[in-house]
Amino acid sequence: MTISVVAVLVLAVGYLVAAAVVPFSPASATTTSYAAPTSSLPALTFPSYGATAVEAPGFPESLRTSGDTKQRSIASISKVVTALVVLDAKPLSQGQAGPTIAFTPEMEGLYAQYLAQNGEVAPMPSGLRLSEYQTLQVMLMKSANNYAGSLALWAFGSMDAYKKAAASWLDEHGLDETSIQEPTGLDAKNVSTATDLVDLGKLALANPVVKEVVGTKQATIPDVGDIENSNKLLGIDGVEGIKTGTLDEAGACLLFAATYQRGGKTVTVIGAMLGGKDHDALDADIQRLLHSVADNFHVVTLTHAGQTFGTYSTPWKDETDAVTESASEVLVWGKTTVTATTKLDPVTLGTKGERIGRVRFAITDHDPVTVPLVLEQAIPDPGIWWRWTNPFQGA
Repeated sequence: MTISVVAVLVLAVGYLVAAAVVPFSPASATTTSYAAPTSSLPALTFPSYGATAVEAPGFPESLRTSGDTKQRSIASISKVVTALVVLDAKPLSQGQAGPTIAFTPEMEGLYAQYLAQNGEVAPMPSGLRLSEYQTLQVMLMKSANNYAGSLALWAFGSMDAYKKAAASWLDEHGLDETSIQEPTGLDAKNVSTATDLVDLGKLALANPVVKEVVGTKQATIPDVGDIENSNKLLGIDGVEGIKTGTLDEAGACLLFAATYQRGGKTVTVIGAMLGGKDHDALDADIQRLLHSVADNFHVVTLTHAGQTFGTYSTPWKDETDAVTESASEVLVWGKTTVTATTKLDPVTLGTKGERIGRVRFAITDHDPVTVPLVLEQAIPDPGIWWRWTNPFQGA
């Protein structure tokens, strides 16, 4: 009898110990469905003529075009190429005036030559000496053809040498649809496409000297006088440059850039319009286009802090959510699609705020974003009593 009682007690104790120490399996985990954000965005307002391209650098697939894609005469936008080719040969750092250019009789003769072609010119008195930077100002701001020609002669010695240098520079930078015959743009055979000009605009803005000059409204140049930027949109609607162009064969043209503050970031838009009737109408069309482009920048909220992406359930009827540790949002351009993939780690017991997984957001034309998931509430041990009264249920 005594042996039987002892045996029962041993079995009971064994049961209690076994029930108390048996490890639990992980809590069951289920993910929740994700309601992707939606947005209604305006269409871009393109002109009905010529060729136009616009892009927001840093936002993949943002390039948009309208009109034809053929090569067109680009008039004085050619001077942006001239500036970059000259600076490639005679580099300047921002804040430097650079070497002094002594204007030769050959350079002075360009005044009458270009004036006879009804081209824009600026005074060039005999014996004039200006810095490279000042000469760039007169060329790019006033669009003075005699200063463009003078820079080409100074940097390369001849117009033929300039033409070869320009061709080499264009090839090096992948501007395959752009052809430059001479430095001013008075030759209608200086041609490009709107999309190539957008790439040219990126290169111009990447050069601190060119960016500074094309963004300057007015300046006083010794022995030349006061000059004003030919770009009348400068400073309006965020426009910061870049270059006007006008020629009978080209119409009114503009390579332009504008900056905006969106979602706490500075964003840039670069575009080109070719083939306008006149600059007043062209400027109005560019303003309408820029408004529509700016309206396409928007912040997409991927998740709020504490948003539920899954639930853990235990055998002892405890439940807690897997929630985002922090909020996350991205600045995007244009129509955007967002999908979410949730990964929950195996969890048996856990503390509030413990990281237990992640949610990865795939966003159209944007790098993926991963946000950690944490336990909204702790998953505590159910205690010895539950283990004894629910033997091996959590195993």
